[in-house]
Amino acid sequence: MQMKLKLTVAAALAAAAGVALAQDMVVKIGHVAPMSGGQAHYGKDNENGVRMAIEDLNAQKVVIGGKTVKFEIAAEDDAADPKQGTAVAQKLCDAKVAGVVGHLNSGTTIPAAKIYNDCGIPHITGAATNPNLTKPGYKTTYRIIANDNALGAGLAFYAADALKLKRIAVIDDRTAYGQGVAEVFSKIAKTKGIEIVDQQFTTDKATDFMAILTAIKSKKPDGIFYGGMDAQAGAMLRQMDQLGLSSVKFFGGDGICTTEIIKIASGAKSLDGVVCAEGGSSIAKMPGGTAWKAKYDAKYPNQFQIYSPYTYDATFVLVDAMKRASSTDPKVYIPKLIDTNYKGITASIAFEPTGEMKNPSMTLSTYKDGKKIALN
Repeated sequence: MQMKLKLTVAAALAAAAGVALAQDMVVKIGHVAPMSGGQAHYGKDNENGVRMAIEDLNAQKVVIGGKTVKFEIAAEDDAADPKQGTAVAQKLCDAKVAGVVGHLNSGTTIPAAKIYNDCGIPHITGAATNPNLTKPGYKTTYRIIANDNALGAGLAFYAADALKLKRIAVIDDRTAYGQGVAEVFSKIAKTKGIEIVDQQFTTDKATDFMAILTAIKSKKPDGIFYGGMDAQAGAMLRQMDQLGLSSVKFFGGDGICTTEIIKIASGAKSLDGVVCAEGGSSIAKMPGGTAWKAKYDAKYPNQFQIYSPYTYDATFVLVDAMKRASSTDPKVYIPKLIDTNYKGITASIAFEPTGEMKNPSMTLSTYKDGKKIALN
C-alpha cells in the first residue's frame, strides 16, 4: 500500500511538472545594431543591455496570460547600413518576434520603422536621435532618449552662453544622424549670435580629414562642430593637433560621447577641448545607474559605451506592456505602450502621443586626463 501511494504521489508530481512545462512559453525579442565594422563597439554595448535585461526578466519568471514566459534574444547585425537595416527588420518580421529593441543609427532606424509598422511589430530605440523617426506617426515606434533637437540645441546654448564662442565651423558625415544634429546646432547657434564660418562634409567611413581641417583653419574658428560618430571624431582630434588646432573647442552629439573616443584620439591634446551631448542623465544621476553599471562592468568588462542602460530599459518597457495587456501578441499589447509609466534604471519612462519620451533629460560631458566627465 505504501509503495502504491509513493507511486501515485510521484505520478501526480510528474503530471504537475508536465502541466507547468506545457504552460511555459518562449518569446523572442529582437535586437538590431551594428555588430561589425567601425561602430561594432556601440552595437556590442547595446546588445549587452538587452541580454542583461532578458536574463533579469527570466530570473523573475514573468507570467503573462497565465503562462510563465522564457524570453530569448533574436540578435541581428545591420552594420550601420540602411539597406542591411531594412533587410534584418524584415527578417525579424518574418520570424514573428514579439518586439524589437533598436536600431542604433538614425539612418537604419528610420527606414526600418516602416517595415516594423507594416508588419505590426513595436520597436523601441534607446540610441537613434533624428527627430524624423517619429514624424510618420507610427503606433509601433518609440524612443526613450532625447532627440537631436535637444542635443543640438543644448550644445549651441553651451557654446554661446558658457564658452562665449563667436566663430564655429560645422562638419557632418551626411548620415541621417550626423546631418540632422549638425543642422539643429547650426540653426540654434545662429540665433545665439554665433557665425558659422564654414560648412564641410565627409562620410562615416573616412579617416583623412587634413584637407577639410586645413580649409577650416583658414577661417580662424574658435570652435568646430562635428555631426557623426567617434571613429571619425577621434581621427579628427589627432589631425587637429597636427595642424595646430588643439585650442579650438570641438563639439558633437552622443555619437562622439563615448569612452572609445579616448582610445581613438590616442593622447591628442584636442580631446581636452571636446564638449559632447547625450540624451539622458549621467550614470551617477540615473535612478538605478550606479548599481546597474557595477553589474554591467562585472559581466562585460571594458565594453560600456553609452546606450546599454537604454536598451536594458527598452526591453523592460516592451515586457511591461505585455504584462499590462496579459498578452505577448503585438496586436494586443501595442495599444498599451502609449500608456507606459515605467520606472526604469535610466528614468521614469512615459511617452508623448508621437512616441517620443516625455521630459527627456540631457547630459553635457567633456574629457579630462583621459576620462569622460559630466558637466551638468
